[in-house]
Amino acid sequence: MMNNAIKVKSLTVIRGGKTVLPDLDLTVPTGSVTGLLGPSGSGKTTLIRCIAGIQTVAGGTVTVLGEPAGTARNRARVGYVTQSGSMYPDLTIRQNLAYFGALAGKDGSTIDSTIKDVGLTSRADALTGDLSGGEGIRVSLAAALLADPEVYLLDEPTVGLDPVLRRDLWKMFAGLADDGKTLLVSSHVMDEAGRCDRVLLMRDGDLIADATPDGLRAQAGTDDLEEAFLVLAERDAA
Repeated sequence: MMNNAIKVKSLTVIRGGKTVLPDLDLTVPTGSVTGLLGPSGSGKTTLIRCIAGIQTVAGGTVTVLGEPAGTARNRARVGYVTQSGSMYPDLTIRQNLAYFGALAGKDGSTIDSTIKDVGLTSRADALTGDLSGGEGIRVSLAAALLADPEVYLLDEPTVGLDPVLRRDLWKMFAGLADDGKTLLVSSHVMDEAGRCDRVLLMRDGDLIADATPDGLRAQAGTDDLEEAFLVLAERDAA
């Protein structure tokens, strides 16, 4: 098994004449939950798009599972859940997942259990076009779970969710990592950093910290992870 499922080297992305990611280097360990934390606009989504292989880059390399990002082989091995969701709005949750489940060779019982895993059993027959933003993300997450990829790229999957469901999803993420899956989970909520095996802190396109949650606390000299981010961001700016 590879030590790092994702390797980013000298990655540069320029959009509209602005450098969004300037010469970025990072790795994501295999079989872990790595949090990609930082405020809105820090470059998290752009980085995830690069790892998914759908973002034009100006320079550098992104390697996923030993191959360049976006290769045909990796399309079946990498699951990408976007912030906006990616379901058919005129189909119900169950119908959407039945379609994606058929592509993945899954039966009805697996689909029902996956709907339960993401907390949508009571909404299974609702049209996805009528769902809230948080519910739509959960449907996309369910589709990714059905595909059973080796790498999950989850762009703010817990946004707008109640605390109980957030807790349950993070437990699920930990279980997937225990099974050898690799998860990169973005968030702008700093308390979620404490649920990760490792944390990448971003600010203005730069990686300002790469450590375990305890490592971040030690570097910043505080037990509060939000305060730790502020301390490290100010230190980086100085």
